[in-house]
Amino acid sequence: MDNSTYAVVDLETTGHSPAKGDRIIQIAIVFIENGTITKTYARFVNPEREIPAFIQQLTAITDEEVRTAPTFEKIAQEVSDMLQGTVFVAHNTDFDLSFLQSEFKRCKVSGWSGKKIDTVELSKILFPSSSSYRLQDLAEDLDIELPTAHRADDDAEATANLLLTALSKLRTLPEETLNLLHRRSFSLRSDISTLIYEALRHVRTSANGRKLPLFRGIPYRKVENIGGAIAARSSYPLNEKEKIDLLKKGYPSFEYRKSQLSFMDAIWETLNSHAEVIAEVPTGVGKTVGYLLPATIHSFQTGKPVVISTFTNHLVDKILEDEVERVRTMLGIDCTATVLKGREQYLSLGKFEELLRITDESYDETFTIMQILVWLTDTETGDLNELNVSGGGQLFVDRIRKRNNRLKDDEKAADYHQRMIDACRHSNLIITNHSMLLSDSNREQKIFHNFSGLIIDEAHQFIHTAANSNETVLSYMNWKYVMGQLGSDADGQLLHHLMNLHRKYSNFGNQLFGKLSASYEKFSNIFDEVASLMSSHKPQSGGGQQGNRVVFSLEEIAGNKPVFSQMADKMNEYIQNVQTISLRLESYREKMSMKEQAFLSEWNYWLRELKIKAGEWVEIFLDDETDNFTVWIEKDKRSLPGSLNVVKSPVDGSAITKEFITSLKNENIGVVWTSATMTINQDERFVPRQLGIEDHVPVLTFDAPAHFYDNAGIFIVEDMPSIQHVSQSDYIEAVADAVVQTVIATGGRLFVLFTSQDMLRKTYELILESELLNDYALIAQGVSSGSRMKLLKSFRQFGKSILFGTNSFWEGVDVPGEALSAVIIVRLPFSSPDEVVFKARAAKLAANGSNPFTDLSLPEAILRFRQGFGRLIRSSGDRGFFIILDRRIETKSYGKRFLAALPSVPIQKVSLEHMVNELEDCYNK
Repeated sequence: MDNSTYAVVDLETTGHSPAKGDRIIQIAIVFIENGTITKTYARFVNPEREIPAFIQQLTAITDEEVRTAPTFEKIAQEVSDMLQGTVFVAHNTDFDLSFLQSEFKRCKVSGWSGKKIDTVELSKILFPSSSSYRLQDLAEDLDIELPTAHRADDDAEATANLLLTALSKLRTLPEETLNLLHRRSFSLRSDISTLIYEALRHVRTSANGRKLPLFRGIPYRKVENIGGAIAARSSYPLNEKEKIDLLKKGYPSFEYRKSQLSFMDAIWETLNSHAEVIAEVPTGVGKTVGYLLPATIHSFQTGKPVVISTFTNHLVDKILEDEVERVRTMLGIDCTATVLKGREQYLSLGKFEELLRITDESYDETFTIMQILVWLTDTETGDLNELNVSGGGQLFVDRIRKRNNRLKDDEKAADYHQRMIDACRHSNLIITNHSMLLSDSNREQKIFHNFSGLIIDEAHQFIHTAANSNETVLSYMNWKYVMGQLGSDADGQLLHHLMNLHRKYSNFGNQLFGKLSASYEKFSNIFDEVASLMSSHKPQSGGGQQGNRVVFSLEEIAGNKPVFSQMADKMNEYIQNVQTISLRLESYREKMSMKEQAFLSEWNYWLRELKIKAGEWVEIFLDDETDNFTVWIEKDKRSLPGSLNVVKSPVDGSAITKEFITSLKNENIGVVWTSATMTINQDERFVPRQLGIEDHVPVLTFDAPAHFYDNAGIFIVEDMPSIQHVSQSDYIEAVADAVVQTVIATGGRLFVLFTSQDMLRKTYELILESELLNDYALIAQGVSSGSRMKLLKSFRQFGKSILFGTNSFWEGVDVPGEALSAVIIVRLPFSSPDEVVFKARAAKLAANGSNPFTDLSLPEAILRFRQGFGRLIRSSGDRGFFIILDRRIETKSYGKRFLAALPSVPIQKVSLEHMVNELEDCYNK
């Protein structure tokens, strides 16, 4: 560290705007000199106004605590004097520094000037795989002490230690990485370049700098033999005592569950006898460890891996991070597990290096490149999902994904994807996702072969994955982005560089580029014409509209097929011209510099992308074989044409899953299909039938322990208006009132589950406008920014929070313990009859003489309803209530089937007032 004094500052304030009267309520400054914390300054400040309730909850600073404190006017000069000549450090300098400067100005005190370090920006670069860059999350990840978040004294000290941790991390980076970082650091928003330079000076003079293999000058961590040989032996515990003893090793507070032991036996028997079984295993049984233990032992005994497939990459990672280590502890053996995802999930080092040579970097690109350079020194997998990048950075990440298996010689040794495939051959467990498993069945050279068993978890989602894997999506924004990569001849753009290459190396005339430009204009114009046609189209019925979202079938504009055909012709003409330029310049590749070759490779990359787009266009608009497919257009009226998407999807995925099941017969292995929701009452084979599993395959059900739901209850609110007899706005008002009253009674920690994004948004906005829940954190899917997992993390972190969710929050979400007190069901989760794929599936059933409601709509809704209930109780110690606002649960004959699908839990039919009183009694004892 240099000789500078670093002043690490944190403020707590009444709000975000000093111009609107917000004031500081606490200030803390921690000083660092020569790598050591030397002194600390901390003061409460009287804001001369009331502290808002939300801020009091967030900071635990009350009006009483600041009543006798000095105002900022009285300490402003003192603070200013301390900061003079220091490097200003804060976790988000945009807030702390600007707020402090405004207060200095208001108090007529000299402001601070000098270098600043933003530890958010610094942390994003040096810890690029952190799931969150909030101070408390970083402190937890990096083992930095933070007794009380959102108190200035504790936050400032934690930020100081974060800075010191980051500086230590900088000094562990290879010299080549630091050089590449330093070159880009001058465009950052804070003065991080000085820190990188000091680290570079240190590494250059140190004898033990870190050395890593280089790929064309880029350091990366090379991990050999990720999976070891399957050598160890282990025996399966045959009696109950042996099983319990084994499970106790992994669970210090082990809870006996007979159904878990029976499930383990079923898995063991199925794998050993090469049979096939369907197993429904609800929450509370211990499903994941229940199949991992016998699968691992089976792998040891056969010397071959067992493949575990689940629905999403997030669940794949969760199995590896949470459960495999537990199995290792139980068995006392270092069983090996390899996560394998699709090729495009992995980094192409060749493409990354190529882009470093040619990219005219924006801030987002520069920042993302710096994150990747650091990440490369740590990652063992090259899985791009490990990176936490900005939205703008994601565009760059998408360009460096591995797209094909055509590799140069030096790329083969640095191919992360191939390395993971090689590791699978020596692993006990191969953990993958449904999409990867399905796509492998179509490969000539199969990745999943010579394995000893297959367990398909979240099996009810396998049919949806099959349909999605055969889905084609045309996104207006994505098309425009690809077209822009080749079509713009502005200075610095790819076409401009190609024109320079042409002038330097070839003797063909400018007429070729003139021809290219003319064909691009025709192609672009007709594309815009089609986009305008879709943007302006009004659906034939109002059923496809929810608020600003509009959905309609392609059939409604099928009369424009000649225009679609013209678009294909103009696009192919343009592609031909792009390819002609590519082929001519390829003949000069050997004469080109590395940078020039990179420009040509980038041109060829976007040419391939455009060819893929041309194939998609034909498949969506001009393919006449659409018997098992449906095509629709979706748009948001607020952002046209940018929001346009055209989707072609199978009516169902059963043909794909049947083909997959047929391919398994050649493997002669045990196959387990398992999920918490594999059956519904009155039709236990509904899900297996959709999957195409043969009728002779047995269905086993394993119940949760009888006491598991002792602390759960179900309320049916009887005085809600009937959803079928009132307007949507009236129903939303009633829902908002019920939510507000329930929140106040329980103190928050609620999921409110909707079936419509439009109804969710309107309910959320109505509650927000009412200001009745100003003391609570309202988090709404599709409204609040962030992924599903980010929204869930925010929900967990705020004690007084409410999460409004739609389809994806009905399942696959774990919020154990006191973090969730109730789940409110706004409507029974029937698919909309106007939803395009559902309508096509219903029509197909009706044509075959079946009843679409009883054979499709109702069983699917019951499954979702069960999944919604499954969010509530995740462990036997959890307490919570399942609140149903839709009165159809009792007024319709099918309502009983919904309730019968749930575990045996007390059901109360009560008024809203009565329910609120009971909740208050329960949660305020």
